Amino acid sequence: MLDADSTLAAIEGIDWLAERRPTEVARRIARLTQEAMAGTRPLESVYGERLAAVAPSRDELAALGAAYVQAVAPGAAACVAALQRAGVRVVVVSGGLRGALLPLGAHLGIPAADVYGVEVRFTAAGAYEDFDRASPLAAQRGKPQVVETLGLPRPLVAVGDGSTDLAIRSAGAADLFVAFTGYARRDHVLRHADHVVDSFAALRDLLLPS
Repeated sequence: MLDADSTLAAIEGIDWLAERRPTEVARRIARLTQEAMAGTRPLESVYGERLAAVAPSRDELAALGAAYVQAVAPGAAACVAALQRAGVRVVVVSGGLRGALLPLGAHLGIPAADVYGVEVRFTAAGAYEDFDRASPLAAQRGKPQVVETLGLPRPLVAVGDGSTDLAIRSAGAADLFVAFTGYARRDHVLRHADHVVDSFAALRDLLLPS
């Protein structure tokens, strides 16, 4: 199981969108994102606030999807392909916006059915309306809930940079948690990780030793 933001791609999607807004909005969103990923503030307490402040249009979500592909982590595609050749089912479970994550999944050869994120609703004109407030992925401990519903074979490895990824291991929904530090290092996450890697080449070597 792979996280997307600051793991499969070098960007945080909501921060990327916020950078298209006034500077004070971008700074506030970046701070809220950092607090949630560091585990000092529950994700559910900032998720709706961030999206309401940014209110991304359908076109902006499509642009974010292209940005994810442009910012894909070096070696990610090769790692995913190697895992799939070895018979491993690779899924993306993210608190990001699913419509923007789908191009990234397609670029990496991951089927759309195995890309999990939060759905967004738009008006007929393409303006932001709301997000799926019932999605577990908009909550701090929602990723374990989603992973447990997938029926993935064990052992299961969760890979990510944030506290929401660590929660998968803490809840027992994964057998190992690998902290990915290629783009972000969070002390709380590192302290509780089973392994730490800074690249997808290193992750490939860890999971598929020769």
